[in-house]
Amino acid sequence: MLDSYWATNLARRTVRLFLIKLQIVLTIFVSSLSAQTFTILHTFAGDDGSSPYSGVTVDGAGNLYGTTKYGGMTGCDLGCGVLFKLAPQGSGWSFVPLYKFAGPSDGKSPIARIVFGPDGRLYGTTLLGGNSTVNGGTLFTLTPPPTVCRVSCYWVKTTLWLFGQNDGDGLRPGYGDLVFDAAGDIYGTTEEGGTTQPLCGPGCGTVYMLSRSQGSWSETLLYQFGHGPGYHPYAGVDFGGNGNLYGTTPYGGSADWGLAYELSHSNGSWSPTILYNFSPQSGGMPSAGLLPDNAGDLYGATSTAVGGGGAVFELSPLGLGWTFQLLHSFDSLAHPFANLAMDATGNLYGTTLSGGRFERGNVFKLTRTGDSWAYSSLYDFTGGSDGGSPYGGVALDAAGNLYGTAASGGSETGQCLITNGCGVVWQIKP
Repeated sequence: MLDSYWATNLARRTVRLFLIKLQIVLTIFVSSLSAQTFTILHTFAGDDGSSPYSGVTVDGAGNLYGTTKYGGMTGCDLGCGVLFKLAPQGSGWSFVPLYKFAGPSDGKSPIARIVFGPDGRLYGTTLLGGNSTVNGGTLFTLTPPPTVCRVSCYWVKTTLWLFGQNDGDGLRPGYGDLVFDAAGDIYGTTEEGGTTQPLCGPGCGTVYMLSRSQGSWSETLLYQFGHGPGYHPYAGVDFGGNGNLYGTTPYGGSADWGLAYELSHSNGSWSPTILYNFSPQSGGMPSAGLLPDNAGDLYGATSTAVGGGGAVFELSPLGLGWTFQLLHSFDSLAHPFANLAMDATGNLYGTTLSGGRFERGNVFKLTRTGDSWAYSSLYDFTGGSDGGSPYGGVALDAAGNLYGTAASGGSETGQCLITNGCGVVWQIKP
């Protein structure tokens, strides 16, 4: 009887694995039929990185740059995180680890993208590490090695700022991208820190600027959340054409479902304005930031709504205020997490952390035709070898190809078994 029981269960497991693999093949096949070709560019294995929570950055030559929260050095439980590059090579892609974080003072757990500054260097943040007292995270820059390497060499990382080194400083820069002004100053957000508030414990978060003078960097806090509505920003800020900064918080606002805000610069100070208070009806708790277009409109995504799913929206200036337009509502299982991207014709692209046909997230497109928007799913993740749970957003190259990451799935051996797969980097060709 026992042998029969195990034989029956083994047969069931074999059939289940076959069906999962068949789903992946059919998903890729259907994507190809709809003129979308989905390709895995790299599958993480742990030592080279694990759990890419951010998307990738594309340079002019088509190279991709990204981060993984775990993997690499063993000084942390699952590794302290990796910075990597993927370069086109013939018909494939070459993976190069640029830097492996070593732990506390060096920083650990990068969950935001690395981005290019106006000086051509890469810049990024780590969620944790740095100041050993508060574990508040770091901001760093990355440059190629000074000499040509015969074999793979790590790039040179320079820490520019340790969050929490001053009283009232921001703590734990989260998922948001860094942005730069014409002078090379750096702008970003932290999820915690600032003035201690009863509502938030270690602080409700900040918007900060780092400026360089005579070879050293200094920080200016532009805004400390908790002094007004909104707190714990997940996303960063972005510049509008008017030079003001725009962002979101997933908490606070009149309904405590988050808000969209503007920071206006005048006479050396920054003043906050609430653009929109999210609600259960409109969708809320936005973890994604705001994407400005050339006309001054702002695009974003909320994580959830009354029915459970998120939404894509547009905010447009009208007189002294702003109007809210709902562009698309997702089903109850689909939750956008990352910033949207826009192509040259004004179409929007994004990812959902969950939902899709297999409930492991998807890549979507909103096509603009006049004043209407048409939704299409470009790829539905299965959570198998093709990845799942894409926390990061979409990046586009000059040819219109889409790139991104999935935080889980892929390889499920060794360390990757603990994290339900170490994740993948993917490409979608139109």
